[in-house]
Amino acid sequence: MRQIWITKAGPPEVLQVRDAPDPEPKSGEVRIRVEASGVNFADILGRLGLYPDLPPIPVVPGYEVSGRIDAVGAGVDASWIGRDAFALTRFGGYADAVCVPQGQVFERPTGMSALDAAAIPVNYFTAWQLVVIMGGLKRNETVLIHSVGGGVGIAATQIAKHLGAHVIGTASVAKHAEMRALGVDHLIDYRTEDFETRAREITNNRGVELILDAVGGESWKKGYRILAPTGRLGMFGISAAASGKERSMFGMLTVLAGTPWLQFNPISLMNANKGVFGVNLGHM
Repeated sequence: MRQIWITKAGPPEVLQVRDAPDPEPKSGEVRIRVEASGVNFADILGRLGLYPDLPPIPVVPGYEVSGRIDAVGAGVDASWIGRDAFALTRFGGYADAVCVPQGQVFERPTGMSALDAAAIPVNYFTAWQLVVIMGGLKRNETVLIHSVGGGVGIAATQIAKHLGAHVIGTASVAKHAEMRALGVDHLIDYRTEDFETRAREITNNRGVELILDAVGGESWKKGYRILAPTGRLGMFGISAAASGKERSMFGMLTVLAGTPWLQFNPISLMNANKGVFGVNLGHM
């Protein structure tokens, strides 16, 4: 089989295609012959050397795949062989074949393409955890979704609209038309507008009940300030630390300097009636 390896921290050129023997499933695992692999921001952070969960480099990245199961390990029903499936891989997904614990594998619905299925696990599970499980979003509440045109942003928008909530999204203006068609109620061009000011204008200074923020740093500070009473800030990344093709210590230091280290403490949270939570699907 072929695999894509991160050979060292750096720009896309550090990725290499290498051949390797097909893996054999261990007890409780299935082997998936991969048709499509998801590409996520965590993979980019890993390539840059900024993702703390990444195994030691060199490593094969990849958090999600779809394809057909062609072998199973001990303890797994042989009827899984031949089924179309998608799975969470927690690294190793950039490959022609990958072995995955059965509990992380889901049968692909009839009519769903391999490409569509490969986009589900990380994006939609993360969005569901943020919006429903920990965010507790309800009908007629307002959610502010940063990077609304990204994978998690699109999934979160679809879930929020299904719940009957109002959606404010930040995205570059080139994505606004498509995001409006998806159902985003108000769009903010983060390149030319201050989202804190615009969110206050949109909500008549009330603020929002839920914020989904993978930007980090100063963005978390601003977000916390515009939470309405009972508001929740969901943090699931720090994209501000990776603004280019290579690792930038200046970018990381800027994010760390802008992080509200002293703002989120139990006393202030109780007195403000606000909540802050974090989501990392890989640790669930």
